Amino acid sequence: MARAGVGVDMLEIKRMERAISRHPSFLQRVFTEEERIYCEGTARPTEHYAARFAAREATLKALGTGFSQGVKVRDVSVGRDSRGRPVAVLTGRAAEVAAEQGVQEVLLSLSHTHEVAVANAVAMTDDVRPKADETTDPLKELQASFKRARSVIDELERLQDGILDTLDGEERGEEEPAMEQIPFADARGSDE
Repeated sequence: MARAGVGVDMLEIKRMERAISRHPSFLQRVFTEEERIYCEGTARPTEHYAARFAAREATLKALGTGFSQGVKVRDVSVGRDSRGRPVAVLTGRAAEVAAEQGVQEVLLSLSHTHEVAVANAVAMTDDVRPKADETTDPLKELQASFKRARSVIDELERLQDGILDTLDGEERGEEEPAMEQIPFADARGSDE
């Protein structure tokens, strides 16, 4: 089944601040140790916590479940790949739902201002993932462009050779054959 689910969520930073201040165990109950270490290492941890909470909601929207069907808040977290990009980490019931749907990966995009955090999630199945043979090979593209350039150059050289042949002929005095001149006497006709 070809499917790419999309989810978006926004969260006001002030709401995250209130949750953290009202419930001292909130951060430990909701976020993984990896997430807490990352967020606490930033200049504005609350904005990053809010973005990660929004990512949970967006991911579950992309899967089509929300916090239902046995999915718990810690079944989705945000990790980082080798390049530092955020990635959705699914465990428990969220991982089961994703497997049932054939979801191979959930792509994330996170952003925030001082007021709002936003997350976008795309749940991808193999059917909608770009295939390796669909992507272009830069080396083959370069070779093809050289071939096209060579054919243009060859055509220009053929045209240039034709023009030079014409000019060479004019320089040697080879003009188009003149009309045959009729002797004057013949042209007058004969009186005989």
